[in-house]
Formats: sequence, structure tokens, C-alpha cells
Amino acid sequence: MAAATAAAGKGRRRERWSVVAELEGALLRDAGTFPYFMLVAFEASGLLRFAALLVLLPALRLMELMGRGDLALRCAAFVATAGVPRAEVEAVARAVLPKFMADDVDPAAWAAFGSCGGRRVVVTRMPRVMVERAVGERAVADRVRALFANGDRPDLGMGRSESATRSFLPFCKVQLRPPFCENDDDVAEKPRCPPFRPVIFHDGRLVCRPTPLMALVILLWLPVGVLVAFVRIAVGISVPIQIIPRIAPYFGGAVVAHGTPPPAFSAGGGSASGVLFVCTHRTLLDPVVLATVLGHHRVAAVTYSISRLSEVLSPIPTVRLTRDRDVDAARMRAELSRGDVAVCPEGTTCREPFLLRFSALFAELSDRSAGGDELPRRALPPDDREGGKAMDPIFFFMNPRPVYEVTFLNQLPAEETCAAGKSAVDVANYVQRILAANLGFECTSLTRKDKYRILAGNDGTVNAKLATAADPAWQRRVKEVLGFLLH
Repeated sequence: MAAATAAAGKGRRRERWSVVAELEGALLRDAGTFPYFMLVAFEASGLLRFAALLVLLPALRLMELMGRGDLALRCAAFVATAGVPRAEVEAVARAVLPKFMADDVDPAAWAAFGSCGGRRVVVTRMPRVMVERAVGERAVADRVRALFANGDRPDLGMGRSESATRSFLPFCKVQLRPPFCENDDDVAEKPRCPPFRPVIFHDGRLVCRPTPLMALVILLWLPVGVLVAFVRIAVGISVPIQIIPRIAPYFGGAVVAHGTPPPAFSAGGGSASGVLFVCTHRTLLDPVVLATVLGHHRVAAVTYSISRLSEVLSPIPTVRLTRDRDVDAARMRAELSRGDVAVCPEGTTCREPFLLRFSALFAELSDRSAGGDELPRRALPPDDREGGKAMDPIFFFMNPRPVYEVTFLNQLPAEETCAAGKSAVDVANYVQRILAANLGFECTSLTRKDKYRILAGNDGTVNAKLATAADPAWQRRVKEVLGFLLH
């Protein structure tokens, strides 16, 4: 009993400990910074800067072997960010880097870092603008600093590199170096802390971490991938929609269907309306793939903010919603009277295994609701950026082997519909739980607005940027055309 009391008292004291941790090699397993500079180069600037940084890699490695690691770091930072507006780098740091950093977090190191309840400081070799958003929001660190103030001695220091050994570790009362283990006394004696919070919302064109080898593979594949994507899209538009699942394997793809789809809607049949398919939203292709599996064009997709180019290329009808509840309900009822309708009540795509809060509008419109899980497999994700949604199908079909899985669930039981006295919100939450359970996903109360507040700092309202009067006439015309097609 006395030992337990002493341990508890020691844990309470450690809740007030201050901690200083090195980011690369301590909180993150990988001590390298090159992949993060590659991400900034690719996402904030483009393919040419991405390729230039990769070409520079041998020179950077030579500098490191010569003991000039700081110079190599400055050169990588210069090539990745020179001439790029600070706002673009901040956008990448906010929407792209946190996901890759979260995937590389060492759980044991995080347990030691997060259990210290005093001042928390992270030391990094990367530019502050690249890591402050990820560390400040995700790791709940006080701030990103490279130096200490007021001569305070941190209670715990965590580091791996020689620079950490020379700079701050000697001043820390307790020192930890990798490999970290949760059974170590310095970690186990601390109070338990929550696990690292998952990154639900993130953006970016790459799924794989751009290590040197992976970056080379990406550069070699992209020209081929663009050609393959346009061939696949051209074939998909040209052939009858019902044969696409059968010919997809010949073009390197596949459409896998599970469950039994409901019978096709017939105007002279016994039902007064079509089936309302409630789908999870992974890419803009979700309703199109659903229609290919059903094998008919009588599936209309209700959309919120897809580009006009996507509407023109869509092989199925699209219905643009206005976010006016009465107007949208009338449009969806009209479409249900003509055939089946596919709706994605999340309102936006989510790439992680989470479901956003479902809009309750669909629950008020039809008692013939069927759930549909759609799960694409890809190495290149869709583009959620402003003006980038039109590129969603291209990015998907650029994958070496694009695969879509469609699972049909049973029709919503009559006792779980609004006709049985359930509220629309209860019905929407019930459907969300059913789809999440089938996919192994987690339900959240987050919405489309939450996503865009985190990624873009706005509520997701789509407004095409108008050309300025200072631009030449031909540039204004080009911007107007692109703005019309991509928004």
C-alpha cells in the first residue's frame, strides 16, 4: 500500500514535469527530413521542383558525409521553398504534413512526451513554418523552439541526433534516447496519456511517403499514368455503362460487388418511386460506380459543389443542390419519381476510416432507402483543393490498379424510417452507424464545414475567383473559362 501511494505521488509530480523532445528521430521514428521537403516541393510548387530536389539528393548526401549536414538541410529547404508564397507553404503544413507526421509517430515516445503535464517544447531541424501547425495542433505542444529561455532546466529530454546531444540533452535532468519502450521505468512510471490523435482531415496528391525510391517511382510513373487515365476515361465514356465491370480488368482495374442490388425502377411497376441509395463518400466516382454495378442509367447523383466539367463528363444524370432545404427536397423527390437516386449525406469526401455526420434530408424523402458502401483502393488520392475536384477521376484512374468495392446492404427496415415515427436525425444516425459497422469505420459528428475550416480556413463555400482588371484580356478570358469549368 505504501509503495502504491509513493508511486502515485511520483506520478502526480511527473504530471508537472517539463519536457523537451527532438522531433526527427525521437517523436518521429524516422530521423530524415527529406520526405517532408519533397512533400512541400510537390504540393506547394509542382512536379518540376519535386524532380529538382530529387536530382539534388546525391549532393545532399555528400554534404552530410562531409559533416556539413546543416548546409545540406539549408539547401533542401531552399530548393523546396524558394519563391513559393508563405501562404502556400502554410497550406501544405496545415493540410498535408500532419498526416505523414502522424503516421510516423513513435507511440512510446509520445507516451513519454504527452504524459508530462508541464511545459512542452519540440526541437526540430526543419523550418518552423513546416512543423508548427502539426506539432502545435496535433501534439498539443506549447510552441516550436530551438532554444531555452530564462535558464530553466527541463525535467525530461528526448533526443537522438548528435546535435541534440550537444545542445539540450545535457541540460535536462532525465534523458531518454531511442529506442523507447513503454515498459521502461522513465516511461512506465509516468501517468498514462491519451494516444496520439488521428488525423481525420488531410489533403494532398500523394498517399505514399515520398522517400527517395518512392519519389523516383512516382516520377517514372506519372507520364504513363496520365496516358492510362485518359484511355480509361475515354473508354468508360464511350461504352455502355453495364459492361464496364466486365471490361475493367482488361484496362488494369476492377469493380467488385457484394450483396444483392434492388430491382431496377420501372415507371409502370408497383412502386411509386425509385430507391434512394445512401452511399459513403470516398471519391466523386461513387455514384458512377454504383450505376455501373446496377447496370442502368436510371441513377441520378445529387451533388453539392462538383465542377461543371465533371457534370459534362458524367455518364449518369447529376442534380446540383442549392443547400436550400425546401428546394433540394423538391428536386430529389422529382428525381425519385423518375428513377433511383444516389446521395452521399456526408457532403464531402473523407479519406480516413471515419464517417462524417450525415445530413438528415435524405431520411425525409423516401422510405425505400438502401445503404451502399463504396471503398476505392488507390495510391493517388482525389484532389479536394479549390478547383481540383474536376481532377478527381483523373487522379483515381492514374493509379496502376484502380479497384472499387461496392457493397449493397438491406433496405432500411420500416420501423427505422420516418414513416414509423422516427425523427429524420435519428434515421440518419442509424444509417451512419450501419454503414460504419459494415466498413469497420468510426462515426463522428464532424461536418463538411469542419473539414474546410481545418484544411482551408473557410466554411467550404465555393466561389470562383474572378480575373482582375490588371490582367490582359486573353488571360481574363482564360481564367473565366477555367473558373466556369472547375467550379
